[in-house]
Amino acid sequence: MRNNSSFLRLRRFRKLQFTPHAVLTTLGILFFLLLLLLPSPLFPYELAEKVQTFTLKNGIRLLVLERHLSPTVAIYIRYRAGAVDETDGKTGTAHLLEHMMFKGTRTIGTRNYAAEKKIMIRLERVGTALDREKAKGKAARSPLVARLTDQLTKLQKRQRRLILSNEIDRLYSENGAVGLNASTGQDLTTYQVSIPANRIELWARIEADRMVHPVFREFYTERDVVMEERRQRSESDPEGKLLESYLAAAFISHPYRRPILGWPSDMRYLDIAYMTKYFRDMHAPNNTVIAMVGDLQPSTALKIVEKYFSRIPAQKLASPPITEEPRQSGERRVEVIFDAEPQMILGYHKPPPPVFDDYLFDMIESILTKGRTSRLFKILVQEQGLAETIQASNGVPGSRYPNQFVIFATPRHPHTLGELEQAIDREIERLQREPISESELEKVKNQIRADFIRGLDSNAGLAGMLSYYEALLGDYRYLAEYTTTIDRITADDILQAARTYLTPENRTVATLTKKR
Repeated sequence: MRNNSSFLRLRRFRKLQFTPHAVLTTLGILFFLLLLLLPSPLFPYELAEKVQTFTLKNGIRLLVLERHLSPTVAIYIRYRAGAVDETDGKTGTAHLLEHMMFKGTRTIGTRNYAAEKKIMIRLERVGTALDREKAKGKAARSPLVARLTDQLTKLQKRQRRLILSNEIDRLYSENGAVGLNASTGQDLTTYQVSIPANRIELWARIEADRMVHPVFREFYTERDVVMEERRQRSESDPEGKLLESYLAAAFISHPYRRPILGWPSDMRYLDIAYMTKYFRDMHAPNNTVIAMVGDLQPSTALKIVEKYFSRIPAQKLASPPITEEPRQSGERRVEVIFDAEPQMILGYHKPPPPVFDDYLFDMIESILTKGRTSRLFKILVQEQGLAETIQASNGVPGSRYPNQFVIFATPRHPHTLGELEQAIDREIERLQREPISESELEKVKNQIRADFIRGLDSNAGLAGMLSYYEALLGDYRYLAEYTTTIDRITADDILQAARTYLTPENRTVATLTKKR
């Protein structure tokens, strides 16, 4: 389970003075209060038991949870489609499609779709011809490129007169919606929003229309926007550049090696025809999970979803072959030279959820870097001053397939990357050599349980978790069993996982050093 919640810290008693008797009394009271505050391990199970599940005739899976905390409903739509499902040479399509889905439909975002459609047909023809000519590189004919560019610009100008920009956003915001967002990952694509409880039918009309009749208007302009996004997040950003280089070294054959934004040479020539095919194949109803949590009646919600979504035909899902990553048999290293302060990434191959070993790495993540008393933070940051920042993360860059347990670290001047790596190695070796104490084991379990259940506090957090595990693993009940599985973990389990996976031959190291 991935959770970015920060830890609660008790600070208000720091400056008070106590007699021994008062100290014992106060500690007893605090201990009792903490016992009351600790979330029950049954809580996720009890919550999951209240979820009602439905499968429409076209394969859409609907999860509904009635929860009257406020007169709102949080809704997530997840497609089991991401960057990992793209064809080689078309990387970045899933992310660009996410952008395009906000451009509207045949009835949303246009003043006159019939007139706009005629222009878009010509736009695609001219844009495709221009891309094809530019792809010739030095052999491209400059006069033809100039003529096609001029035609494209004029057609785009004509189309803009017919477009109502950001109309989906406007429809939602004018009806009280908040949190409208979308994201593309390696494994899934997500659309989310929180709406007033009496606006569920508006949501259904908009989203069903997007599933049936999306219009990829302003395609070439948005492609340029995404190219600029890549320049900012990957090419001009040291963290992004280092992570991209790390993944390309850690995975030599599996699609996880590819960036979600895509490789520049692919992004430059992404086309509407392939995007349309990807959308049809991967954003199918039978590849879709909808989770609704909040102030609603499940039977009413089902009727609305059936009314608008059930008529969408199921598709024969494309199943592009996914190359399996071969077993790593030696350490891999990659260096990035960049005008930025040094930093590093170390990572190890490991299984995905719901394999038991994945739970163990959630524990190892917490042992090493969750909270100020975690091992790497306490020793490397606080005591030795070797690191400026250090953070472990389980499940990089995705969780549908075998993935990585990763440690991100930056040295504190004047210490070097080499010193920092050696210090991290010592703590990894300690994990392999010494069983974790019972007190530390319980502390970490309590942290994980508290963070996990804290993520269920809001309707949006719960809808996100339900839809995530249903789409990723095919069973939202993973979240119901998560804390009980964590509770079963022993010190020996962690020891064996460290010895099995955290080995030099299973490791990839990427370093960023400052350009001289």
